[in-house]
Amino acid sequence: MKGSTHRRCYCRDAETGKPLGKKCPKLTSRKHGSYSIRQELPPRADGTRRSFNRAGYETLKAAQSDLDHVRALIAIADSDDDHDLDRIAELLEQVADEKAPLPDIEDTRRRFRAGLDLIGRRTVGEWLDQWLAAKKSRKTTLNGYASHIRVHLKPRIGHVRLDRLNVGHLVEMYDGIADANEVIQAENLERRAQIARCKPSRPGRPVSAERALLAVERAKLAEMKPFRKITGPATQQSIRRTLRAALNAAIAQQFITFNPASHVELESGKRPKPLLWTAQRVERWRATGELPSPVMVWAPAQFGTFLDAAESDRLYVLFHLVGTRGLRRGEAVGQNWTDVDLDAGLITPAKEIVVDGWDPYESAPKTDGSAGTIALDSVNVALLREHHEAMLEAREKWDTAWKETGKVFTREDGSWLHPESVSETFRRILATTDLPPITLRDLRHVAATLTHGGGGDLHTIKETLRHSTITLTSDTYTSLLPEVDKAAAEAAAALVPRARKAPSVAPAVGPSAHASLTQEAGKDEAPRPAEAGRGAK
Repeated sequence: MKGSTHRRCYCRDAETGKPLGKKCPKLTSRKHGSYSIRQELPPRADGTRRSFNRAGYETLKAAQSDLDHVRALIAIADSDDDHDLDRIAELLEQVADEKAPLPDIEDTRRRFRAGLDLIGRRTVGEWLDQWLAAKKSRKTTLNGYASHIRVHLKPRIGHVRLDRLNVGHLVEMYDGIADANEVIQAENLERRAQIARCKPSRPGRPVSAERALLAVERAKLAEMKPFRKITGPATQQSIRRTLRAALNAAIAQQFITFNPASHVELESGKRPKPLLWTAQRVERWRATGELPSPVMVWAPAQFGTFLDAAESDRLYVLFHLVGTRGLRRGEAVGQNWTDVDLDAGLITPAKEIVVDGWDPYESAPKTDGSAGTIALDSVNVALLREHHEAMLEAREKWDTAWKETGKVFTREDGSWLHPESVSETFRRILATTDLPPITLRDLRHVAATLTHGGGGDLHTIKETLRHSTITLTSDTYTSLLPEVDKAAAEAAAALVPRARKAPSVAPAVGPSAHASLTQEAGKDEAPRPAEAGRGAK
């Protein structure tokens, strides 16, 4: 294909103002004017001609170098393949229109042979937006992706060209997150110290002089940043999962060939191990206010104390069900009566109510395994029967104002329970007791403890909690189950015959002690189903 270089100047006739062009007398000097190149490109599909043009070269050598570069790019395509020639021509047309630097020959050859996008101008931020807009998933999952993209990914790597993103960029991003964490921790510490300075030195109304000083300190507090959460290891792992998914989609569309998110090393983001509230841990917590673990679990006697306190509340049956059979909060409030078979003693959490911001909506469980059917014990069956009778009475009372949602647990008028209202009720009841703190979510761990205490193994716990893999169950509960395995340890030790009589020890709290603990929580008598269901009415 034809191509050429030429020199021209921009001098104009002093009288007419017209360009002199080749008539300019100064063109005899090689330093006057500038050089341009023109290279014909493969014609379009309709046969029309197109070319690559670029001007402004100071020397003939520079112009000839770029012309050779353009010809080398054209030579990448098979001269007999119109599609290949068109891909190269479109690339050079865009480079010319954008006045962008000529792409690297070897990089273009690699991308061309891999069938990737040759333009390569898309940034990481642009791709993340495109990927998120096309992503089909649950609202809460999409909200998580959007948060990672908005808060972390786009501000830190959004400007990087997608095809040039590498592990180094991600290491720099996570180093920046670590630096920001240090700043947040320092600011939080400073704010706590300032709050302490805003408190009066003694109980009662402070004197006028101290009020003036406190006013100054409170003004300083008002100007400080609010408390903020750091981006911990688990969140950093979630950010990487979001980026890895987006980059895998880019690979599938042949925009890139390498996923750096799969190769960056991060601090482990494993979920914290749940620990049982033993007497020693409770004593330590009362003395220091520090939790031994972010996830704490009640022993059976402690759960019994909570149920005693909750017995008069209308959500008592919900808490009993969650704490014994391990339903998630959203599953409990989304449970339909059509998925409960009281005669067979079975329940299937096939729907859940989740929150988008503050607005609740109904969704299928996140995984197929979450909708597994689990067995109900006789106490839960009796409680649910009485609860159903109480709902029928309430429906008659509300008459036409009753909202027929088909849910097992509802508000007084039959409408949906907001998931957060259940958590708030749990916290309110807990505050009336002297129990060590746990969250509503931790009742699932209580259910695991009770299941093991009743003789269930890890597989039974997996099926009850509907975990996707037994590895998840093992990773979560290996630190908890030894707390209720003392009886098994004692039984194993008793199998060894000894000539000398072993010293007597107090009975351990373990699976065989489950029933006695529950009875102790209920004043030596487990609550009868009819009595336990009073709060459902």
